[in-house]
Amino acid sequence: MRLSGLEPLIIRPETNFVNIGERTNVTGSKKFARLIREENYEEALSVARDQIENGAQIIDVNMDEGMLDSEKVMTTFMNLIMAEPDIAKVPIMVDSSKWTVIEAGLKCLQGKAIVNSLSLKEGEDAFLDKARKVRDYGAAIVVMAFDENGQADSYERRIEICERTYRLLVDQINFPPQDIVFDPNILTVATGMEEHNNYAIDYLRATKWIKENLPLAKVSGGVSNVSFSFRGNNPVREAIHASFLYHAVEAGMDMGIVNAGQLEVYDEIPKDLLELVEDVLFNRREDATERLVDFADSIKDNQSADGDSQQIEEWRSWAVNKRLEHALLKGIVSHIEEDTEEARKKHDYALDVIEGPLMDGMNIVGDLFGEGKMFLPQVVKSARVMKKAVAWLIPYIEEEKKKQNDTRPKGKVLLATVKGDVHDIGKNIVSVVLGCNNYEVIDLGVMVPSQKILDTAHEENVDIVGVSGLITPSLDEMANLAIEMETRGMDLPLLIGGATTSRIHTAVKIAPQYSGPVVHVLDASKSVPVVSKLLSDANREAFATEVKEEYQKVRNRHTKRSQSKNYLSLEDARENSTPITWREEDISKPANTGIISLGQLDLQTLRSYIDWTPFFITWQLTGKYPAIFNDEKYGEQARKLYEDAQIMLDSIISEKWLEARGICSIFPANSVGDDIEVYENESRTEVRSVLRMLRQQSQKRKGQPNRSLADYITPKKSGLPDYIGCFAVTAGIGIENQLARFEKEHDDYNGILLKALADRLAEAAAEWLHKKVRTEIWGYAPEENFSNENLIREKYRGIRPAPGYPANPDHTEKPEIFELMNVEKHTGISLTESFAMYPAASVSGLYIAHPDAQYFSVGNIAEDQVIDYARRKNMPIEEIEKWLSPNLSYDPMKKTEQV
Repeated sequence: MRLSGLEPLIIRPETNFVNIGERTNVTGSKKFARLIREENYEEALSVARDQIENGAQIIDVNMDEGMLDSEKVMTTFMNLIMAEPDIAKVPIMVDSSKWTVIEAGLKCLQGKAIVNSLSLKEGEDAFLDKARKVRDYGAAIVVMAFDENGQADSYERRIEICERTYRLLVDQINFPPQDIVFDPNILTVATGMEEHNNYAIDYLRATKWIKENLPLAKVSGGVSNVSFSFRGNNPVREAIHASFLYHAVEAGMDMGIVNAGQLEVYDEIPKDLLELVEDVLFNRREDATERLVDFADSIKDNQSADGDSQQIEEWRSWAVNKRLEHALLKGIVSHIEEDTEEARKKHDYALDVIEGPLMDGMNIVGDLFGEGKMFLPQVVKSARVMKKAVAWLIPYIEEEKKKQNDTRPKGKVLLATVKGDVHDIGKNIVSVVLGCNNYEVIDLGVMVPSQKILDTAHEENVDIVGVSGLITPSLDEMANLAIEMETRGMDLPLLIGGATTSRIHTAVKIAPQYSGPVVHVLDASKSVPVVSKLLSDANREAFATEVKEEYQKVRNRHTKRSQSKNYLSLEDARENSTPITWREEDISKPANTGIISLGQLDLQTLRSYIDWTPFFITWQLTGKYPAIFNDEKYGEQARKLYEDAQIMLDSIISEKWLEARGICSIFPANSVGDDIEVYENESRTEVRSVLRMLRQQSQKRKGQPNRSLADYITPKKSGLPDYIGCFAVTAGIGIENQLARFEKEHDDYNGILLKALADRLAEAAAEWLHKKVRTEIWGYAPEENFSNENLIREKYRGIRPAPGYPANPDHTEKPEIFELMNVEKHTGISLTESFAMYPAASVSGLYIAHPDAQYFSVGNIAEDQVIDYARRKNMPIEEIEKWLSPNLSYDPMKKTEQV
C-alpha cells in the first residue's frame, strides 16, 4: 500500500504498525477541539506539527462535533495543512462518520490519503458511490465487515461481506485491491454463550480465505478483543493472544493491535494452558470454556513483581538454556548470574554460552521487536539481562582468548552525538536495540568532534558511522562530518538521527556532501533493518541506490516548493505584524524586578508538575497520559514502565541522586522594531541588553499576521512601560555519578530511565517556576489555580519561548539570557560551543506576559531578513546563515537566483 503526503509512505508486507497521530481529532483532544472552536488555526496547526515531530507517520483529522460546522472547519484546516510543508509531508487519514465531511477533506488534499471507513450498512449504491469518489480522490480505504443486516459474526457472513465488497470495488469500479484493508471483526470468545464459541476460528478461516481469494487485499484486527472475557487475568490473556496471533499470522493477518503486556512467546506457553486455550480458540470441546475458566480462577491473582506468572518454581526447574532464554524474554535479572555460571560449566567454552542460549534468546527478542510484538522498554530490560550475563562471562573469555576469540558480530557500528550537543537518550536506545541484534556498538558519547569520530572509525575498522543531535546547530555539524568523510575518500554508510533531523534535511543538506550511503533513521525501531541492509552483500548496493534515488526526488520536490512558495519582503511582513491594541491595563508591573536566584529546588514539589506524556514517547509508547494506560497496544507496558519510574523517583528524591536548581529575572523592557530592549532599571535610560527576534515572512492568508515575539512587548514609541522575564532551570546536577553506577552494572534500562526522568523533572521545574512567576514574582495572575493537566495544556496567561525553538529559532540568543542572569554561576548550567545546555536536563527561556501572547513557528525566512538580522546582531551574514540554516528559504550558494 502506497500512501503519501509530500513524501511517500510505503506499507510493505513486513510493515507491522504505522503510527497515526490522533490529536488533530476534536473528539479525542480537548485542546484541539478548543482551538478549532476558537478558530485559532495557527496553534491548531502546531498540534499537528508536534505529532509529526514526535514520530507520527500519518495524522488523523476528525472534525465531528455537534457545535461545529464540520465541513467548513475540515476544509479550512486541510487547506492550512497543505500550506505547511512540514505537516503536509505525511499522509492524512480523513476520519468522519459523515461522508460530506470526508469529501470536504479529500477535496483539499494532494498526495494519497486514507479514508476511515466504508461499509455496506447503507446498501450497495451508497457504498459504491462513496468508493468511486474515494478512488477518484486517489485515497485508500478501511472496509468494515458490516452490511445492511449488521456486523459479521460468522465465517460465512465475514467472507460473504468481504467478497461482496471486494468484487464491488475491484470488478465494478476498478478500485486498486492493494488499497483495500478488511477488518473481519475479532470478537470475544469464552463468554459462556454457545453462539460465540466459533468467533476465533471463524476469524482465522476468514483471514485465510481473504488472503487466498481476494488478491492483494490486507487484513487487520484488534487482537485484544478475543480475550475480553478474561480481563484482569494477564497470564491467561497473554496465552490467548500469543496462540491467536500465532495462528492468525499463519493464516495471513497483515496488521494487528496487540497489547504489549499481554504478549507471550507461543513456544513458552505452558503446555497444559496452551491445550486449554486452543480448545477454546478452535472450539474443540463442549466444556472448553468451563475448563479454561476453572484454570484461570486458580491463577487469577498469581502475579509476580516482574509481571511474570508466579509459577516461579516451574520455570526455575527448566533446563538451564531454557531458563536463560526465559529470563531474556521476560527481562528477569534475579537469577542470571547463577544460571550463566551453570551454563558455562556445561559448555566447552564461555563464549559458547553467548553464541548459544544467550544469542538464541536475544534473536527471539530482536525478531519480536522487529515484528512489533515487543516494545522498547521490554527490549531494554532484555538487554540488561544480556549485559549482566556477558559481564559474568568476560573474565572466562579473556582466559580462553588464545583458544577461541571470535564473537562473530554481524557488524561494528560507531555512534556519537556530534560536537556541541549533549543529548543522547535516543542514541543510547539505538545502541541497545542494535546490541540486542548482535551488532557490536562503539558509543563515543556526547560532544564528539568530527575528527575523533572519523579517526575512531578508521582505528576500529567500523562498518557504519551513526551520528545524532537534538539542537539545530548539530545539523551543520552532521553536514560538516559528511564533507570530511568525502575529503578522506571514505565509503562507510552514514546514519543520521535525532529530534531536529529529518528526511528532507538529510536529503537536501547532508547527502549531497558525501558520495557514500547517507540514510536518515527516524527512530530506534528503524535502525536494525537499515543497518542490516547496509551490511548485506546482497542488499547493500540496491538499498543504497534506492535511498539515493528517493533523496534526489525529495531534493527536486523541495527545490520546486521553495521556488513556488511566496514570501513577503521584511518591510511588508512588519507591516502585517500582530495587531495589538496597547492598553495600560494589559501591562502588569511586577511585584519584583531584577535577578532572583532560587538555589536548590524541592524535587518532591517538582514531581507533582511532571507531564508524563513525553516520557512515554521517549520509550516509543505513543499515547496521552493517563489514557495510555488503557491503550490496547501499549497500555500494560506503559503501566509497568510508570511503576518503575515511580520507584526510581522515590530513590532520586530520598537518596538525593539529583539536584535541581533555578534562577529567574524580570527587567523593564520595550520593543524597538523586531528587537527587545532590556533596561537596567525603571528609568529606562540605560540598555542592559538587546534581544533580537525574527519574524514570519511566508505569505499568510487574509487576516493572519506575520508574527514576531517582539510584537508582544509594548513598543518604546507608545510611551507605555513593559517588562520581560528570563529563566534557567536544571534537574541534572549529580546525574553523572548515578549513570556511572548503572553503566558499571551494565544496566542500560535504569540508565535511560534516569535520563528520561531528569528531563521530565527539568521541564517540571520550568512549569513550576513559570507558575511561581505568574502568581508571586511577577504576580500578574495571583488568583490562578489551575490543575496540573491545565498547566500542561497551557491554559494560563503568558508564554515562555526558548531560543532554538520555533518562535525564536536562533540559538545564538541563548548567551544573552545566560549573561543577563549569570546563569552558570547561580545554577551550574553551562553552554557548549553550539549553545546546548549542560547538564542536558536543563531548560531556559523568556517570560512574556501580554494576554495576546501565543506560541508560533517563524518558519522559513528570506534573504532580506537575514541581512537585516546580521546587521542588528553585528555578525557576519555567513555566520547567521550557518545558525539559521534550517530556516532559510533560499540556498546561500545561490542567493541571487532564489530571492
